[in-house]
Amino acid sequence: MSAVMKEEGFDYAFNPQACESCQARCCTGESGYIYVTKNEIESIAKFLKMDVNEFVPKYLFKKMYKYSIKEKKNGESYECIFYDSKTNGCGIYEARPTQCKTFPFWDYYKTRVDELKLECPGIIDV
Repeated sequence: MSAVMKEEGFDYAFNPQACESCQARCCTGESGYIYVTKNEIESIAKFLKMDVNEFVPKYLFKKMYKYSIKEKKNGESYECIFYDSKTNGCGIYEARPTQCKTFPFWDYYKTRVDELKLECPGIIDV
């Protein structure tokens, strides 16, 4: 059983067990950006046993001066290119970017808990 997670400065907690039944709403839905750093790019490429020069054009796109992971369209929804709907999981989970690791504890949601609850069924009021 997964322990409920709490982060200092946030008025909510997160129950990771909700991930099992949620259909990865944090990895699907509206289009968005999943920014990756140079170190994360290298780690993901290594995890996928790819050369960085092969990995970047295949899985990333440049937004201004940053790189973001590509998405794929699935009906009306967008999905992270590494999301696997068959397993309801992340294909690069062990090497996923910090942005993914820290969800749902993003500063953006500190004042938007109601919006977060619509996206993530694991959110608990504290």
